Amino acid sequence: MDKESIKKQIIEMEIAALEKWNKGNPDGYLDIYSPDFTYFDPFQERRLDGFEKIKELYESLRGKGSVERYEMINPVVQLSQSTAVLTYNLISYSGDDVYKWNCTEVYQLISDNQWKIVHNHWSLIKPLG
Repeated sequence: MDKESIKKQIIEMEIAALEKWNKGNPDGYLDIYSPDFTYFDPFQERRLDGFEKIKELYESLRGKGSVERYEMINPVVQLSQSTAVLTYNLISYSGDDVYKWNCTEVYQLISDNQWKIVHNHWSLIKPLG
């Protein structure tokens, strides 16, 4: 698979996971996380290490929250032979609430054309000043 096809595949995987997440279903992400996955989130005191930790967190959130629409802004995939880094901004709309995020995900090539997320880092976008 050529580089542009891989980049497109990774962005499509992220969009599919977001679509499920926005309906309260974490399975889209859980399906693409690696067993040794690590996770930073502004609402967690420490980094979560391992798939079971993130699964536990996500199961506690299952069915909660609803995003009516979102904008994935300027997704960029930086690619090497077996690693890809996806970065983008995310704006989510839920009723009158608007959430603005930075996202960084590190993907690793597990087998032929199978990419899994090994690290995810979410942070809130805050204006300066």
